[in-house]
Amino acid sequence: KALSRSSVRSRMALKPPKAYNSLQKGALVWDPKPLQVKKIFEALKKGLNEYLEAHQAELDYLSGRHKDTKRNSRLAFYYDLDKQIRSVERYIRKLEFHISKVEELYEAYCIQCRLRDGATNMKQAFSLSPATKASRESLVELYRNVQECTEDMCFIEGALEVHLGEFHVKMKGLVGFARLCPGDQYEVFVRLGRQKWRLRGKIETDDSQTWDEEEKIFIPNLHEKFEIKVTELRGLATILVGVVTCDSSSFFSPKPQAIVVDITELGTIKLRLEVLW
Repeated sequence: KALSRSSVRSRMALKPPKAYNSLQKGALVWDPKPLQVKKIFEALKKGLNEYLEAHQAELDYLSGRHKDTKRNSRLAFYYDLDKQIRSVERYIRKLEFHISKVEELYEAYCIQCRLRDGATNMKQAFSLSPATKASRESLVELYRNVQECTEDMCFIEGALEVHLGEFHVKMKGLVGFARLCPGDQYEVFVRLGRQKWRLRGKIETDDSQTWDEEEKIFIPNLHEKFEIKVTELRGLATILVGVVTCDSSSFFSPKPQAIVVDITELGTIKLRLEVLW
């Protein structure tokens, strides 16, 4: 166990783990979430592999043109293609390293998760056995092991978040059919953890929409979902249109994702966004 922990810490540049406030005053609780981490890891790996396949296809296409150009002796075009090929090859190597690093982190995370589960099961078994000095000492040691595994899992979660990239979110407007009228003003508030984006828009006389901001960059994390709140502005008053949450696991894709979110329960007002990872 000690060797496993030291290897985890020594191989990775780790962010400070996240400590979550517990219900008890003054206490801190380590709170890793293995199921959510697995979900994000699978989505991230799928997206990275799609990026890799797209650039491999581009490399194959450029390599074919490179051979044809070499036979035709068009030197200037040949050297330009050669530069493009080298650039794509460097990016492919970077992607392959990124994928291997993500897999290494998740493998270490799973090991710590299994160790924690085993220590937790043994702790429960010892707690049901007759109280002796040996069983009490074993319980203390098992409790320490559970805490150490939990701490390591939180450290690895922080290290994995470094490899999640960025989400570029573009505002595409509201869709409301008869609900949207010229002159109506709306405020859209998007939050992901501590990251916030507040923008205001107006419905014009030609039914077009103008917004004071069009794009925002969010840094994804493992545990938080997008929270979207839309309010209608009427003079000094504000009327809540709706609040929804949106899971970010589907955004790990090399292609821009068009997102349409139902803001009202009946879907009479929708919000259109575009997310580029």
